[in-house]
Amino acid sequence: MATLLIVHHTPSPNCQALFEAVVSGATAPEIDGVRVERRAALAATTSDVLAADGFLLGTPANLGYMSGALKHFFDQVYYPCLDATRGRPFGYWVHGGNDVTGAVRGIEAITTGLAWRRAAEPVTVTGEPGRADTEACWELGATLAAGLMD
Repeated sequence: MATLLIVHHTPSPNCQALFEAVVSGATAPEIDGVRVERRAALAATTSDVLAADGFLLGTPANLGYMSGALKHFFDQVYYPCLDATRGRPFGYWVHGGNDVTGAVRGIEAITTGLAWRRAAEPVTVTGEPGRADTEACWELGATLAAGLMD
């Protein structure tokens, strides 16, 4: 069975709503043969990453960058996972008050260094998430999970 690892930092109701939509999509009834593991960014480990077949990442944009929690996750797993996870699919979502550019740039740079393969367009949301935003997150979760089905 394939494993999809969702690594997230959800400090606000807006971030929580997007996270829940991603999980709902990834665990939709039509997704078969994929185990979805959820880890808070500060709790995710190298073992979690090595055991996963694909990744979804979620973060708020804080002070022009990804959250410190997601950055800490990357700092912990980067070198131990560098060679073993090359080519694995990933996707991500970012929520910000008014700008997510720096967070997107940071995630893109780190995942490029890891040689992960972006399997879906990122979902970026500023302000309070609307229905289209939560639907896009649902699609993100479903897309990554479906891509791991046998």
